[in-house]
Amino acid sequence: MSDSLRDQLLGLGFKPAPKPAKPASRPGPKHPRDEDRRRQGKPGKPNSAGTSAGKPRAPAKTSEMDLAKAYAIRAQQEKQERIEAERQKQEAARLRREAKARLAELLKDKALNVAEAEIARHFPYGGKIKRVYVTPEQLIRLNAGELGVLQLDGRYLLVTAEVLAQAETIFPAAVALRVDPDAPASDDPYANPKYQVPDDLVW
Repeated sequence: MSDSLRDQLLGLGFKPAPKPAKPASRPGPKHPRDEDRRRQGKPGKPNSAGTSAGKPRAPAKTSEMDLAKAYAIRAQQEKQERIEAERQKQEAARLRREAKARLAELLKDKALNVAEAEIARHFPYGGKIKRVYVTPEQLIRLNAGELGVLQLDGRYLLVTAEVLAQAETIFPAAVALRVDPDAPASDDPYANPKYQVPDDLVW
């Protein structure tokens, strides 16, 4: 139709024919990779292995909690062990004080030390060489096992064998010298009165 005819028809009141509507665009075929990305999450963002997107990693958190709990239990055990060790130490000190007090009560007026004694009887005690001064008669009785030596508050007290036995039941650590008369002489070289250790020798 020429433009002049179209203009004449429009002038007579005819309306132009409507344009056909464009068909809606059909979605093209989906690529398999696009479908995989849609299922796994947003494209371009890697998904956390074994977990849903945006959720915390439960296994790692549980492992950290278990480790912290184990450390807490171990720390509590060590604390209890220290407390128990200190308790035992204090108990041993208390028993030692009580035993020494009973020993001191037992030894009242029972020590046989003589202030004028001049013979030094040496003996090993506490890893060192100690001595107690005795008379000639006391030396014979000491070497025969009739007398013994006790340590109390840094002093070495000469006592009878009976008192020595009683003291041992109260506080065994106080027994400083008990001579076995049947033992070989080599077991106690200090029993020989001729064996003298110089008094000025530091042990």
